[in-house]
Amino acid sequence: MKQRHQHKPRKPEKLKSSAQSTKKIHRAPRTAYKELRRNKRNRDFRRKFKSRRQRVPTTARQYFSGSRKFQETWDSVAHVISKMRAECISLRRASKEFGIDPEMVLKFGRSALRKQKSGKYIAKKTDRLLRMMSILTPKGRSQTSVRDSRQASMLGRYWAAVQRYLQTGDDSALHEFQGKKITDASRKRHPLITDLNQLNTLGSAGVLSFESLYAGVR
Repeated sequence: MKQRHQHKPRKPEKLKSSAQSTKKIHRAPRTAYKELRRNKRNRDFRRKFKSRRQRVPTTARQYFSGSRKFQETWDSVAHVISKMRAECISLRRASKEFGIDPEMVLKFGRSALRKQKSGKYIAKKTDRLLRMMSILTPKGRSQTSVRDSRQASMLGRYWAAVQRYLQTGDDSALHEFQGKKITDASRKRHPLITDLNQLNTLGSAGVLSFESLYAGVR
């Protein structure tokens, strides 16, 4: 009888050591590694540069943290948009009056503008741009921040009424503001002074001189 061939059992494979397995891990060439480092440095530089760029201020703190040149630019942007809205004039013409590049107005004040089909820009009926404005208190002039163009417009009309009273003695324009208050960017409300005795006292103190009347008013 033929003897059957007996198969020997296979020995279990030895587990490879971790040291052996790590040898087969693909490693990037030196040139690729340098490129990765270079890309990382470029990303870090772009991130740092982006953080340094001036942004649209939404609070008084952000406004005053900028350079004097930036503050003047931002004030001009607010002036241009208010002028466009009040007189229905073009962006280019309003920008020329305040000596600012129209592109700069678009950069910071685009949210307050609407582009027409013709390609021209017009001011929206209202906007939420920050405006640093002067307000009158019993102690004198104070500066406040406003983020509602309607509030800014009312405060501008109020100052015009005060000027008219001081120059002509006509207080009829002040009647519109009796009991009215201005709401600033922090939602704090400031009453508008219409009492003639208070205005006379402040006027005598030189607080309401013509040179200082519109300082800071947008």
